[in-house]
Amino acid sequence: MSAGYQFAIFNFISSSMSTAPSLLRSHFVKHLTYHTPATIFSSIRRRISRPPLPSFFISSFSPPQQQQQQPSRLNITAINYSTHLSSNGTAVIDDSFTSPYLSVRICCPKLVADVLSESLLCFGASSTTVDEQDQPETDEQIWISSTFNVDQDVKDCISRAADSIGLKGLPNYKVEMHDHTDWIKQTQESFHPVEIKEGLWIVPEWKNAPDLRAINIILNPGLAFGTGEHPTTKLCLLLLHRLIKGGEHFLDYGTGSGVLAIAALKFGAELSVGFDIEPQAITSARYNAALNDIGPDKLLLSLVPTNNGPRFESECQDSMIIAEKGKYDVVIANILLYPLLDLADRIVSYGKPGATIGLSGIISEQVPTVTEHYSQFLDDINVMMMEDWACITGTKKTAPSTS
Repeated sequence: MSAGYQFAIFNFISSSMSTAPSLLRSHFVKHLTYHTPATIFSSIRRRISRPPLPSFFISSFSPPQQQQQQPSRLNITAINYSTHLSSNGTAVIDDSFTSPYLSVRICCPKLVADVLSESLLCFGASSTTVDEQDQPETDEQIWISSTFNVDQDVKDCISRAADSIGLKGLPNYKVEMHDHTDWIKQTQESFHPVEIKEGLWIVPEWKNAPDLRAINIILNPGLAFGTGEHPTTKLCLLLLHRLIKGGEHFLDYGTGSGVLAIAALKFGAELSVGFDIEPQAITSARYNAALNDIGPDKLLLSLVPTNNGPRFESECQDSMIIAEKGKYDVVIANILLYPLLDLADRIVSYGKPGATIGLSGIISEQVPTVTEHYSQFLDDINVMMMEDWACITGTKKTAPSTS
């Protein structure tokens, strides 16, 4: 993971905090329910899903023409910081977005840094960043850099967050007051082009591509996971680059920003399909597809299908194309350990016999659990590693094992 990986860039909090905490806590608990107490920290310790945010893109640029009509929920009225789209489609933020704020540095054990970051967001922090370069005095500790509204009770938030994850005692922390900041500019400056391999770059929308001859995937990180910085994204991109030869059908199970689905098409796939549980991810993926001149005829997006079929976030698409099992040449699920285990038969079912299935979002100590579970579905299982993160690949069996 790159230094200072931003878990949540913007967490819009009401000044009274009368309703927001319960909403955010429910999201936090939703993810924790996939984990038993004994495995919670190891299974999500370095990758946390962002809390539910308003539909907002980190950009001062006008989106592509076909993206100017966005859902009406982009208008935020129940919270202090409001965003909406101007007549030309540009995101607009009210003046309170540049008000003074508190910068808080929290020292905590490395093992719980990511889950504490998520919990801080649940109890009132506006943003959190795990700072992996600026180390405290001991190797077992790490700093979390966070921001709060000036009227927020920082000590109470930290105390509640620590208590919610079973951390004993109040972590040491430092508070500084800062004047107003151009948050959009500051956030944009934290993202840089990422070279996945020679000739393959992930480029933020507001940056120039370092190599115009390369395959450049243009992204607005916005709301969804998948900026190209995280090792799991890199592993999946490298896998796709090796597998896609031309004409394949690809399924991205947990599409996030859409980076994998977009990459597959740029590598030569005939069709990409992206599923996600979050409507914001579908919105983000559709926006990013347009940035790369990819239309809905090539990239189909849906909320994760239920027994009643796909649940489209907006316009109707051919449900039979998306819901059809046994259709895809390559299926990748870059999600989390317990969803990978719980949804194994469903994930694999979308692949053709002999299809390559890629599984990521897990750390090294979780690999044996996943490989054992998927051995009933896959042959020729292999593991790729990067910075303690893993991507497991295998070939779908002609018939599932009955042993």
